[in-house]
Amino acid sequence: KKTSFSDMPFRLDLNKKLSAKSERVKSCDIHPVETWALAALYSGNVYIWDYETQALAKSFEVSDLPVRCARFVTRKGWFVCASDDMKLRVFNYSTSEKVKEWEAHTDYIRTVEVHPTLPYILSSSDDMSVKLWDWDKNFANTQVFEGHAHYVMMVRLNPKDTNTFATASLDRSIKVWGLSSPTPHYSLEGHERGVNCVDYYPSGDKPYLLSGADDKTVKVWDYQTKTVVQSLSGHTHNVCAVMFHPKLPLIISGSEDGTVRIWQSTTYRQETTLNYGMERAWALAATKESNKIAIGYDEGCVVVEFGNDDPVASMDGTGKVVFAKNNDIQTGSVKGSAGPDSEDGEKLQIAVRDLGSTEIYPSSLSHNCNGRFIAVCGDGEFIIYTSQALRNKAFGSALDFVWSGSKTGNYAIRESISRVKIFADFKEHRIVKPATASAEQLYGGHLLGVKGSDDAVLFYSWEGDFVRKIDVSPNAVYWSDGGDMLLIATDDAAYVLSHDVQGTQQALAVGKGNQEEGIDGSFDLLYEFNEKVTSGKWVGDCFLFTNSQGRLNYSVSGQIQTLVHLETSSGGGTVHSILGYLAKEDRVFLVDKAMNITSYKVMLAMLQYQTAVVRGDFDAANELLPIIPETEYLVVAKFLEAQGFKEEALAVTTDPDHKFDLAAELGQLELCRELVGDVPPDEAETTETQSKWKRLADLALAQSNFELAESAALACKDYSGLLLLYSATANAAGMSNLATLSLADKKYNVAFLAFFLLGKVESCVSLLKDTKRLPEAAFFARTYNPGAVSSIVEGWKSDLAKTSSTAASALSDPASNPELFPDFDVALKVEEMFMRNRGAVIPASKYLEAKGDLEIDLIGMVKAAAAG
Repeated sequence: KKTSFSDMPFRLDLNKKLSAKSERVKSCDIHPVETWALAALYSGNVYIWDYETQALAKSFEVSDLPVRCARFVTRKGWFVCASDDMKLRVFNYSTSEKVKEWEAHTDYIRTVEVHPTLPYILSSSDDMSVKLWDWDKNFANTQVFEGHAHYVMMVRLNPKDTNTFATASLDRSIKVWGLSSPTPHYSLEGHERGVNCVDYYPSGDKPYLLSGADDKTVKVWDYQTKTVVQSLSGHTHNVCAVMFHPKLPLIISGSEDGTVRIWQSTTYRQETTLNYGMERAWALAATKESNKIAIGYDEGCVVVEFGNDDPVASMDGTGKVVFAKNNDIQTGSVKGSAGPDSEDGEKLQIAVRDLGSTEIYPSSLSHNCNGRFIAVCGDGEFIIYTSQALRNKAFGSALDFVWSGSKTGNYAIRESISRVKIFADFKEHRIVKPATASAEQLYGGHLLGVKGSDDAVLFYSWEGDFVRKIDVSPNAVYWSDGGDMLLIATDDAAYVLSHDVQGTQQALAVGKGNQEEGIDGSFDLLYEFNEKVTSGKWVGDCFLFTNSQGRLNYSVSGQIQTLVHLETSSGGGTVHSILGYLAKEDRVFLVDKAMNITSYKVMLAMLQYQTAVVRGDFDAANELLPIIPETEYLVVAKFLEAQGFKEEALAVTTDPDHKFDLAAELGQLELCRELVGDVPPDEAETTETQSKWKRLADLALAQSNFELAESAALACKDYSGLLLLYSATANAAGMSNLATLSLADKKYNVAFLAFFLLGKVESCVSLLKDTKRLPEAAFFARTYNPGAVSSIVEGWKSDLAKTSSTAASALSDPASNPELFPDFDVALKVEEMFMRNRGAVIPASKYLEAKGDLEIDLIGMVKAAAAG
């Protein structure tokens, strides 16, 4: 999926994002926000492909005839399409609902164009007209443009003046129109055969139009002088689609010869030809938000990306930002842009001024160590400018360019895969031939890093002396300000090393460096973590970074803390890069792919405190703590807790919930009681407060603190816990109170057991009767309260008769049917004995003496006494 063209400008890699087979694609479009490609098919369908997941996201059956064009109307959540039944249709792509359908022309509709700000759609047709439709007026036709003498193949609005548009026709002409006039302003003629496509130059510095025709040529026009600036040849069949890329300095053309050709838009040099073997190329699409293009073929749709769309921007230590938009260099300052009331992640409003234009198309831009100079790189060249006025300081050819981390005019370039040149004070100083088969990339900073083809990075001093080889394959190298720490980022991990600055300098001074082994002990691995770092910045000994999942994190001695989950692409990837950090404002600044700058609060004192804690230096940490606002103490406490310092966290935290949790974990139950007892009255009955009392009761019970367990259980109405506690401790008074409370709260099971354990069988019977559990009451009474059986059965019969008189009449009671209840009279005497003696409580200390009484057969005793 990835091809590198060595002869392409800017050394851009070409990444195929999507290759989707389908019927012939007559038109395509790319959504500016979602990762979607829209394809209009000759089969009459419209497909929306997700080029990140390679999946068909949505499909629409539009017509039985071919759909020749489809365009997103992003601000409405629509797409509009034209089919060979001469109708235009508008669909809501979120709900799949058809918004509107109408007959628009009297012949095939070739293309549609959506106005970027007004509620307009333009359509061109084989009926030789262009029509304007206003969706605010129920898609009424508000203007007809006539003047062509053959099919109108394409219409394109001027992005610099959206009141004008151009059309391409098979009458061999290009015409330019105004929205308010039905006749053309002027015509451009020069193609030998019919013109299929037209496009405008995207920025304001050139009044250019682009066209492609059946004469197999692509022409660049100056529409002010009405002359051909350049004619591009190379295609061997009709040219069906052309475009100025809206972001990159490229001209792209697609032809029925099956190729897509890419040309430099400033030199008109053909850079490369794409051929994906999908037969004829019919359509091209791109957006100004990314480096991607979509291509429609006979056999499907392809989406490719040129290089990456990372922002070309740099920030110095004072907050001044310099960034590139195409060849234009602009600057602004983020200092003070995030006020005290600013929300984290809020887009910052920054006053921007133009610095000028650069002669090369920038693929990277970077400040030197003190921010006085910037280096712009691209097209295999570099130019160094002053950062304030964009005055040229130095220039040259280079595959890579990097700055020294400490000297103003020191930098290095990679001239070839075997030669690196070091400059001191902007003058050539040393030539290094790295000890690797191929030097593939340079890394600036305190030392000069060279990525080798053998999955290693070689470090050199800025005098060209070899320091050390590290056996990892880096994507980036980040140095701390003092040069004593560095992070090497790879595809799947990050390695943090310490650098012995003084030891390295001394070894180099006395010539102890070994050209093969380097300087022993110059680096030591401190820690590593399994994150893909996409951008980063050292702040003291903490490393702030974004990762590939779109999180803004920081690392303190290997402990990763997440600051915020950033917005991601639809595929879940990060879209932000770290610009820099301003210690005076305690803010880290990020830029996204659309060049929006946001910031997040990251307190320097907090980072320093956490570093001291991780190192075990609590004296330094305690000195820093007063500097941190109390509003941040909860963050401090949670960090301490994560490090295992729970007592320290308890002393620092200001959040009552967190303090309760810590006190509970530390076994400080009286503090827990105090905290939960201090909640406001309106929060006393909340689920959260009740769960705290329950947790406290369980902890107190585990510590045999029965008094606290009882009070906590009463506070949260943990009647089951109280039942266990009172029965285990033989607390009759507590059990009696529990019976009353649980009965009042309708916790009947607990109330029944409490009454039963107290020997209050009459209360048990009453509870069962009151809750309409008459069968249970009868059977319970038969065993424990036989004197109440007859009255219960009478009530049971009465209740049962409401549903079944037969069942009710089948019930018997001891009063009317004594023969059915053997020894019932004996049971009544035993009940009398129980009632008479149940107040005599036997203490637990007498258990050994009294346990034999549990086996006494009272029924047998009464019967024996009667017989005697």
